[in-house]
This record gives sequence, structure tokens and C-alpha cells, in this order.
Amino acid sequence: MEFVLYALDDGLWVGVGSDHTDRQAETVNVTRSKQMCAKPVSARLWYYSEVKPHWDRLMLRSYVPGDDGKPRLYQECSVTSMRAPEELISLYTGSDQLAAGTAMFCGTSAVHGGISYSGSFAMELSDPVLNRRLTHRYEILQLPDEG
Repeated sequence: MEFVLYALDDGLWVGVGSDHTDRQAETVNVTRSKQMCAKPVSARLWYYSEVKPHWDRLMLRSYVPGDDGKPRLYQECSVTSMRAPEELISLYTGSDQLAAGTAMFCGTSAVHGGISYSGSFAMELSDPVLNRRLTHRYEILQLPDEG
């Protein structure tokens, strides 16, 4: 789970998403494992300019099902534990802007406990200053191993 930047015609936006991978394929080739899986993202976005003044207050969280079936906190961190959006954009483009139509996943955080394999995943980006959250939840369908 990570924040995702979107460069659109009307400016820079931020959302939450998952750079989901196939764990078995990841042991062989990380890039291919990332290409094998959809990248679930929140349906709603925020203008980056609305959250930039209090960027250091935004929190990312993800949840997986616990042993009791209730959501268990899996990841939690401030967005400041990752590189700042401006730094990521500069490292990628060599300038201060992303080209319109670009989406950029911006890094993930450590998990609480070990890596967990579950059939569902929920994530959120919370803004305590404007009292709002971007959320998304998805189910994971594991395909049969056909050899």
C-alpha cells in the first residue's frame, strides 16, 4: 500500500493504491511479478495542493483479515516515511513535473509482523486536518497452479 500521484490536465492529484505482486513470481523476477498483477487504486483522489500544506500529517494504513475474521492492522506509517512527492518526481523526470496522464506509485512501508497472505486487502490514506479518508478494498483470486 502506498500513495499514488496522478498528473492530470488540471494538476497533480494523490490517491492510495497497491503495487500488488505475485509472491511466487517475485522470487524469480520482481519486475515480472509486478507486471503480472493489477494495481488496485482508490476511486477518489485529492488535489495535491489541498494536502501539501499539511503533508506531514497524512497517514497510510492497510488491513488484512485477522485470525478472528476482523480487520488486523497490517501497515501504518506517515507519508513522510517515504520520499516527498517533489523528490520522486524530480528523480523520475529530472524536472519538477510529471507528464499529464502519468500515474506514479510512490513506495511502500514495512508490515507489522511478517508478510501475510490473505484473500483480501484494505488500504487507506487519512487526512486528520481535513477529516477525510481515501479507501479501497479488494479481493485476491489465486489462480490454480497448472505447472
